[in-house]
Amino acid sequence: MRVVIAEDLFLLRDGLSRMLQAHGLEISAAVDNGADLLAAVTADRPDVAIVDVRLPPTFTDEGIRAALAARREVPGLPVLVLSQYVEQLYARELMASGSGGIGYLLKDRVFDSAQFVDAVRRVAAGGTAMDPEVIARLLARNTGNASIGALSPREREVLAGIADGKSNREIARLLRVSEKTVKAHVSAVLAKLGVQDRTQAAVYAVRHGKA
Repeated sequence: MRVVIAEDLFLLRDGLSRMLQAHGLEISAAVDNGADLLAAVTADRPDVAIVDVRLPPTFTDEGIRAALAARREVPGLPVLVLSQYVEQLYARELMASGSGGIGYLLKDRVFDSAQFVDAVRRVAAGGTAMDPEVIARLLARNTGNASIGALSPREREVLAGIADGKSNREIARLLRVSEKTVKAHVSAVLAKLGVQDRTQAAVYAVRHGKA
């Protein structure tokens, strides 16, 4: 699996590169700005891009803008965004940018190497890897949406697990219920949201968040 990294902090960029290489992933480029990210993605066509939201020169939204531009150049490019904070607008904008795997993780969760590499692989395979805090904040603000507002508190917890890429077994363990119960909740969530699968449910959760 070939990865492009865009992160302005050298120590974090180098640390991510070493971590991923230790797990057998190939780093095709590691850059510190949006222009170089776009160039690397266009030239190398990686399996996934890992992008910091805030890049030079203004450290506002250059990373997300470069990621969106990269997805226009390479439709369906899987993108895993890293951020210091939960920035809901950016999460929704990325989710609305088309098909392909999507992730949004807070940087303080990066240092669990096994979980982070699992998230990278999941996004590269076309799935989602959403930070639980991102999903929790979006869902907390989303009671005005008719479909999500119709979910029970337990169904909203299950949806948060789905958006974080967790399996039924993992959600069951987290909520201390049976897998059969989780499966029933998942079916109810999909029906109430009017979506066909777990990935669509995850996208829905982020796309319909309120800023």
